[in-house]
Amino acid sequence: MSVFQALQRGARPAAIAVFLIAFGPAAHAQQPSAASIATAKELIATTSATTMFNPLIAGVVEQAKLLYLQQNPALATDLNEVAAKMRTDLQPRFGEISNEVALLYAQKFTEQELKEILAFYKTLTGQKLLKTQPDIIASSMDFARNWANKLSEEVVVKMREEMKKKGHNL
Repeated sequence: MSVFQALQRGARPAAIAVFLIAFGPAAHAQQPSAASIATAKELIATTSATTMFNPLIAGVVEQAKLLYLQQNPALATDLNEVAAKMRTDLQPRFGEISNEVALLYAQKFTEQELKEILAFYKTLTGQKLLKTQPDIIASSMDFARNWANKLSEEVVVKMREEMKKKGHNL
């Protein structure tokens, strides 16, 4: 499920909590070199690593708009106008996420490792991986969801049978 889908399904608090844990102050254990951070930023640009965070600003603005809209539905037109302006005004803040993600990469990998990873993603095979990985992940998630649903059905039936052996009719 994408961040956008999670935001649509009301999982905003959980998504925000995961984001804060992953990118919060505790993540800043060491200070990498400027060259490492620059290489990490290039890696992020090459891999579009922050794309999943694109809906965050719009999602936060929309959540605030809905809060006020619930209080007074008559404000819909003005709230839509303000929300549109805020989405535009806040867009430059997206760089804060990119900078933090670059810092995390630079903390976890040496400059040389980042260069090697970047070099891979610039190869034809690396580009193919970037292009096909979203489809593979989506198909994997579909398979896992279907598999878990079938397993759940089996477990319910077997558990019912076992409970019946113990004298419980479920």
